[in-house]
Amino acid sequence: MKILLVDNSNTRTKFTVAEGSRELRSPFWIPTEDISAATLNSALEAIEADAALICSVVPDKRRILEDFIASRCPIHRLTHQSPLELGIDYPRPETIGADRLANAVGVVERHGFPAVVIDFGTAVTFDVISSEPAYCGGVIAPGLGAMSEYLGRKTALLPPFELAEPPTAIGKSTAGAMQAGAVIGYRGLVREILSEIRRELGDTPHTVATGGDAALIARGVSEIDQVDPDLTLYGLRSIAERVFL
Repeated sequence: MKILLVDNSNTRTKFTVAEGSRELRSPFWIPTEDISAATLNSALEAIEADAALICSVVPDKRRILEDFIASRCPIHRLTHQSPLELGIDYPRPETIGADRLANAVGVVERHGFPAVVIDFGTAVTFDVISSEPAYCGGVIAPGLGAMSEYLGRKTALLPPFELAEPPTAIGKSTAGAMQAGAVIGYRGLVREILSEIRRELGDTPHTVATGGDAALIARGVSEIDQVDPDLTLYGLRSIAERVFL
């Protein structure tokens, strides 16, 4: 059975197909702001699928995705009521982002528990899975890209700059100083949040990073055990198998 997996996030919408083996086809993506019937027809015209699972945090685009894909195959939208094989220790589970549920399922299946998933996207999210295992909450902070872009928009003399490893902590140019502030400063944010999570959890969870800026930030944070770029998609695959197979 071929299952189309769709991760509709704020910046990018990723697609892949799960079939047979535990590996996924190479994912591809389109900008979320470009989602329309026309762009989907172009992106998915060569994709054959027997069913689809949609994970979305962008309601307007989700409806376009659902309408388009439902005309081609059965679909399931990921919610807290989906078969997660994971407990939820959270007062209002319906408010948990679908991507965060997918990350929780993915980390339990691929890396074990207790665990913390750090997803570096438009926002950076920390999701905590207890030793039960159960999703038990997390942290949301501004994403690295969003913070950097805001700095450029709100200051008259600071230029745009590339998010990359700064050559030194003491910047020798305006761009170098901004790189140091963004990258090194963001690593400090990550370490402090992880420290408080571990203190409250009373355990040492396996910590996995995913998302667009994961590799850059994890390079300088020893508390991150592993980078798993497609963790969300693997979580979706696991859920899709329980829904459709």
